[in-house]
Amino acid sequence: MSSVTPDSGGQQAAANDHRWLILVIVAVAQLMVVLDATVVNIALPSAQHALGFPNGDRQWVVTAYALAFGSLLLLGGRLGDMFSRKRVFITGLIGFALSSALGGAAQSFEMLVTARALQGVFGAILAPSALGTLVSTFRDPRERGRAFGVFGSVAGGGGAVGLILGGVLTQYASWRWTLYVNLVFAAIAVAGAVAYMQSNRPDTRPRIDWAGTVLASAGLFLIVFGFSHAETASWGSAVTIGSLVAGVVLLAAFAFAESRVSHPLLPLRVVVDRARGGSYLSVGLTGIAVFGVFLFLTYYLQQIKGYSPVTSGLAFLPMIACILLASNTSSIVLLPRVGPRNLIVTGMVLGGLSMGYLTTLTVTSDYATHIVPALVAMGLGFGMIFSPAINTATAGVARQDSGVASALVNTMQQVGGSIGTAALSTVALTATASYLLAHHTGRLAVANAAVHGYSQAFTISAILFGVGAVAAAILVPSRQRLEELRNSAQAAAVPPAASPAPTAASAPGEAS
Repeated sequence: MSSVTPDSGGQQAAANDHRWLILVIVAVAQLMVVLDATVVNIALPSAQHALGFPNGDRQWVVTAYALAFGSLLLLGGRLGDMFSRKRVFITGLIGFALSSALGGAAQSFEMLVTARALQGVFGAILAPSALGTLVSTFRDPRERGRAFGVFGSVAGGGGAVGLILGGVLTQYASWRWTLYVNLVFAAIAVAGAVAYMQSNRPDTRPRIDWAGTVLASAGLFLIVFGFSHAETASWGSAVTIGSLVAGVVLLAAFAFAESRVSHPLLPLRVVVDRARGGSYLSVGLTGIAVFGVFLFLTYYLQQIKGYSPVTSGLAFLPMIACILLASNTSSIVLLPRVGPRNLIVTGMVLGGLSMGYLTTLTVTSDYATHIVPALVAMGLGFGMIFSPAINTATAGVARQDSGVASALVNTMQQVGGSIGTAALSTVALTATASYLLAHHTGRLAVANAAVHGYSQAFTISAILFGVGAVAAAILVPSRQRLEELRNSAQAAAVPPAASPAPTAASAPGEAS
């Protein structure tokens, strides 16, 4: 087990002096990573027209980012635990910015996809170090609640912000600026990190678990690839089935290997804790739904209702406002009083109700009466899920595990989003084709078929929220259990003869 350097206590105190500025820096970096999963979506038609690639290749501009990001997140999290988190954070920012510049200057489809894959690689380095920085900077439960309220707002609403920003940049500048804009975000975050973040690395650097890295990365890659391939081929495709089966086998082998090595990539103590395991599951299930909502509502608003890219992005504002409200209220006010279980279960129920309401959409549905109520319920639900789940998922972890614990939060969100986008798209396309075969006549046949497909996807999302509510009720801890988890971590972090002031580390607390 590694320990922090002798001067880390002073460094931690210095970091805490600027902790709210550090929160702003981390939030800017996280916003850049999260919105990049959606900001390019609205720009895709323009990019396709400019570079001249076919419809069959279009999904790879999105999938290349998701594949690299999702498969390398655990390795990125462990790098933050092994080296100076400040240096890893800055390296991720600079690499992400340079990759974005390459994509913005792309002159061919291959160049654009390569840039998107590189964005995913550096995003996998950046995202865990951002969240890991918050975990080690904010130790006071009340301040931690405020910090995770802000972070949860960004994690939950960043995708919707990406839709707005993508629409504005595409309509008034160029699709290339959906990538170039990351240079601005990265410059702000790098300047802040250099000025205010403190280096803090372990005395002894554990070896990299190369076997675990290969098994986890390959397994996650194949899972995401399999779902993505189903969207363009079919669920019965040999490549789809083979990828999904091989991915599950490799992840099972990874779990077995991690129980046998001395320096695992993902220490099993991080995930076998019931409190954290339930929180990771909640983030993953919500990730499946949230990206699906962005995708299908964007299609509905633009293709069925005829909204412009900017207008369709602005249509998500009610959800963004409710995410901001619910994230901060749940983390600061409600979490200490009612605990994460009640909040996450309520958020899942609200999410399920909003999806159920969206299944009633028709071609002639009105935005104010048929979409806004669902967006409000959705935003409140997401805000009540993300912040408490992220807070609980990183509670009680040791300093040497905080990076990989943070990476697992991002992994669940990103892989969940990738699976949701691909799987729900397949459901929607299949339902649309079946409906069109049976109702192929009439002026609105194509539009009605498309809306029917969206409704089927919303139905699946509603069911997933129901599963999430049950799982959260069983696995996510109550307020008392969360307090025990934090108290045991704080007690273990202070040596018997030491001052009562905590250092940068917290020991893991295991839930029964």
